[in-house]
Amino acid sequence: MNLRVTLVFVLGLASAAPPCAAAEPAPRLRLADVVEEARRRNPEIQAARDRARAADSVPRRVTGYDDPTFSWEAWNTPESFRIDRADNNILRLSQRIPFPGKRTLAGRMAERDADMAHRETDAVELDVIAAVKRAYYDLWRLHQDLLIYAREKALAERFAHIAEQKYGVGQVPQPDVLRAQVELTRGINRVTTTELTIDAARAELNALLSRPPEDPLGEPEHPSPPRLDEDVATLTRRALESRPELAAQRAAVAREETSVHLARRNYLPDFELGVARFLNSGRSDGFGAMASVSIPLVYKGKYDAAAGEANARLASAQAELRRVEDRVRREVQQAFIRARTAQLQYDLFVTTHIPQAEQTLRVTESAYQSGAVDFLALLDSLRAIESVHIEHIDAAADFERARADLERAVGGPLALPASPAPHQESSHE
Repeated sequence: MNLRVTLVFVLGLASAAPPCAAAEPAPRLRLADVVEEARRRNPEIQAARDRARAADSVPRRVTGYDDPTFSWEAWNTPESFRIDRADNNILRLSQRIPFPGKRTLAGRMAERDADMAHRETDAVELDVIAAVKRAYYDLWRLHQDLLIYAREKALAERFAHIAEQKYGVGQVPQPDVLRAQVELTRGINRVTTTELTIDAARAELNALLSRPPEDPLGEPEHPSPPRLDEDVATLTRRALESRPELAAQRAAVAREETSVHLARRNYLPDFELGVARFLNSGRSDGFGAMASVSIPLVYKGKYDAAAGEANARLASAQAELRRVEDRVRREVQQAFIRARTAQLQYDLFVTTHIPQAEQTLRVTESAYQSGAVDFLALLDSLRAIESVHIEHIDAAADFERARADLERAVGGPLALPASPAPHQESSHE
């Protein structure tokens, strides 16, 4: 195939690809709006809130007495079953009454269960918000990658024109033009595949918002430059004070302490009181009363076992609290290191790598036009600057994902930079 025809075909394919830079900008997708929508619509959060509401109803139920019992008895009834001729018809109303304090302790245990359910709801909400932020910045990263690939495609197209012109006057060999075509086709493929990856990332974020996968989403806003204003020791102290998992486990310890008290109270007897009305055939009617008491010491072994179980559960809850504290410290430390590493990488790209790569590309292009270097040097510069910009965006996205994990580890949002600045990409003129 004629080389000029081939080049025209490739350039036509490039122009047919969606021109990202020239397209009408999509509406911005604000992170705060996405997080608020997740709080309202995410089914995992809603289910946790419903469980907490259910737990709130338990204390009132367990502190109430058993239902009173009404009974009727007929004594010495005739074979004809004439109830009105029975020697005695007894109508009795009775009520079982636990030893004072047992129902109160059971209510306190249920209250601690409700506390745990509410703290678990807080933990679920933190999990979902962290997942939303990670998905949000994954989507942002892909949008930025698309812009980078579109820019590099445009550069490859320009270099292909330069190579064709130089080949036309015999200044460069034919492989230069072929390499330019390969690089241009590579750029077109990158743009196309990244657009598909954006659709997958959009579906992930829509799932967290309980939306259909194909629902449109705007382009995420640029994050502020990476910055951490608090040290790891301060963040760890905050986490130990505010993590809902720790609050839930402390409630669990309090519950088991109450359970120990209840196990001891169960050694004491319960009571039953009743009143009765006697309807006597041929004799005067009358009233009666009844009082009974349980004798737990007869089967003391089962109460000993219950007390042993309660003490073991308390020891287990206390050990679990220490385990959660250790886990919280580890999670804060790991997320902080990831965020700090990403911040350092980002700063290095902004201050050193990107300016050097941009300058190298400008110098190499001028040198190629003057014939001082070959096309492979220009191609290496093009790929190097693409790699630098991609790694720069990856560092920014990694920081935001690590920041989301750090906020999850701390149990709340971190302080934002005082004066956020929009992210800007360097451009090669």
